[in-house]
Amino acid sequence: MRVIVVGNEKGGAGKSTIAVHLAVALAHEGASVAVLDLDVRQQSMGHFFANRARWIEANGADLPSPHGIGEAPSLDAALNDAAHDDFVVIDTPGADTALSRTAHQHADLIVTPMNDSFVDFDVLGAVDPVTLELLRPSLYSETVWEARKLRAAARGRALEWVVLRNRLASSDPRNRRRVDERLVALSRRVGFRILHGLRDRVIYRELFPFGLTVADLGPSVRPVPVSLGHIAARQEMRLLMADLGLCAQPGAVMAAE
Repeated sequence: MRVIVVGNEKGGAGKSTIAVHLAVALAHEGASVAVLDLDVRQQSMGHFFANRARWIEANGADLPSPHGIGEAPSLDAALNDAAHDDFVVIDTPGADTALSRTAHQHADLIVTPMNDSFVDFDVLGAVDPVTLELLRPSLYSETVWEARKLRAAARGRALEWVVLRNRLASSDPRNRRRVDERLVALSRRVGFRILHGLRDRVIYRELFPFGLTVADLGPSVRPVPVSLGHIAARQEMRLLMADLGLCAQPGAVMAAE
């Protein structure tokens, strides 16, 4: 079992979007996937998969689905319930909670999405207000660092941390360059990989109420009209899966074209 934690202590960074897309894409790859939503107030992941079950039943669709981990007295017990699965994908709240910290300590892979701005960068590190030079890692970065130490000590295996740059702006290249330079400097200091995540595409929001992702789209699954933008979104997701090492090859087909 490999535990993937999607974490960021800021709301609106795209955690739930990334979490559900990873879980569904892994299911399309043939993996057995369990999902766990630790955001007990928002429950975006929980709502997504409830919608998915209803849509599949109503339409008689043949789509793979991750399964939710049932009620358990602790996170350890919940993960034990999923011990025979290939992956567990955990969506965390946009806040520092004891449960979220524990989840990070159980992770094999932490995926931290961030928007292309210093507002989101502030969750990862502090910069000088005059020079914009990197000053220090943030409390969240220190939380991940502590989780990596505990994970290595407990299991002797390294914890991988990836920062995804979501919703990259098509304008303001100077700001994008500044964010990129500070992110690279911070990655060298605290040890994460930087990958391109998902752009701000309407399709990701369009499909959410159906409980579907771009990996599901095919001849018999078209709840919205398919456009060239949807094809680009599918390729974007395929490349992300390959970069994360979660599929066999970059061109792996995740659903029938």
